[in-house]
This record gives sequence, C-alpha cells and structure tokens, in this order.
Amino acid sequence: QVQLVESGGGSVQAGGSLSVSCVASGYTYNIEYMGWFRQAPGKEREGVAVVRYGTGGTTYATFVKGRFTISQDNAKNTLYLHMNSLKPEDNAMYYCAASTQWRNVQRLGVLNPGAYNYWGQGTQVTVSS
Repeated sequence: QVQLVESGGGSVQAGGSLSVSCVASGYTYNIEYMGWFRQAPGKEREGVAVVRYGTGGTTYATFVKGRFTISQDNAKNTLYLHMNSLKPEDNAMYYCAASTQWRNVQRLGVLNPGAYNYWGQGTQVTVSS
C-alpha cells in the first residue's frame, strides 16, 4: 500500500504562482510513476505532469508546458508541482497519484488517470481573473 498526502494550493489571481506538494509513504519502493492530475467541476480528471519515479524523466500535458514544473525529492519521498502564469482555466482540484503498475502505464499512457492505482485526497487550486 502507498499513502499520498497533498498540501499547498490555495487561491491566486491570474498570472500568479502556486506550488503543491505530495508526500508518499508506505511501500514507496514499488512506485513506478508519480504525477499530478486535476479535475474541474463537470469535467473528467486529466493528467497534468508525471515523473518516472527514481530516474526523474518527466511528461507534461501540452496545456501546462512552459508554465508548470514537476519535481521530486527522492530522499523525502516528496513530489512537487510548481505552477506559474496560472490561468482561470487551471481552476481545479489537484490530485497526486502513484502507479505501481508499469505495464498499465505503458498500455494506457503515462498521463492517463486509469493507469494510477493510488491517489491522494486532492487540494484545491483557485485562479481568479
């Protein structure tokens, strides 16, 4: 089992910056990928950014490239998402997720929420125009 606890988020005006973090505990040595996903009201959950756990390889959704940065601190089992140039359309609940199923990620895609089997409780990011 892996437990994920997010923190950070909050409210900011458009153009501002926010950061969220996620601490993983439990059987973290089983984690293959870890990432951030978001879900706005009435919309499906979507992948934002993912890191290959351990190696640090990253994948970003096109709508956040150049604005968001995902990073990890392996020693602290902590994942970060630094968000710059925030837009009102970035309003969403942001979730940290981990996948211990490498084959599932290869089959479904690294930004597909269905490939992730552990989830945090989410943290709200609100961007006002």
